[in-house]
Amino acid sequence: MPARTEKSELTYAAIVDAALDLAAAEGLERLSLGEIARRLDISKSGVFSRVGSLEALQQAVLDEYDRRFLAAVFTPALAAPRGLPRLNAMVANWITRAGNVETLTGCLYVAGAFEYDDLPSPLRPLLENNVRRWRASLVRTAAQALEAGHLRPDTDPEQLVFEIYSLMVGLMHDARFLRDPRAGARVRAAYDRLISTYRSFTYTG
Repeated sequence: MPARTEKSELTYAAIVDAALDLAAAEGLERLSLGEIARRLDISKSGVFSRVGSLEALQQAVLDEYDRRFLAAVFTPALAAPRGLPRLNAMVANWITRAGNVETLTGCLYVAGAFEYDDLPSPLRPLLENNVRRWRASLVRTAAQALEAGHLRPDTDPEQLVFEIYSLMVGLMHDARFLRDPRAGARVRAAYDRLISTYRSFTYTG
């Protein structure tokens, strides 16, 4: 790879990385080419020449967040046995990633849903698609747990995932807004209590 091309790609990666940090801390709508240029100590035109537009940068941030989220939350959980162990792993990884008040990573799926709930933006359908895909993965995993006999026969996987999502909204509120260092432990306890009400009496895993 020519040195000039490699440097350009490294600069683009640094731009997206800085933009993702800013979006996680302050929201996607707070992104600006000028702020990213200031953070990286490069010219605004240098940022523009690599990303093309603010909208393109925002989309790149969503794509990169989605990639990192799957790598940190979904993919490692695939090592767990199919069914409830895998669902538990997915939720545990999600709590760890979203509840770390030190890294300011948060969860763009949850935070972005509130940011764009009634805000017209071309980003809204992109974010919604990522959120729906993640929820579908949770529902599918819950359904597999049901089929495996890990959950009670009357379990509604979509209802279970709704309740899990509600816990994550509470986590984001307390971890990000109240900066409560106990938020992660609290939501883990809440999830354990929730899943105990769904777990099959015959499942001992």
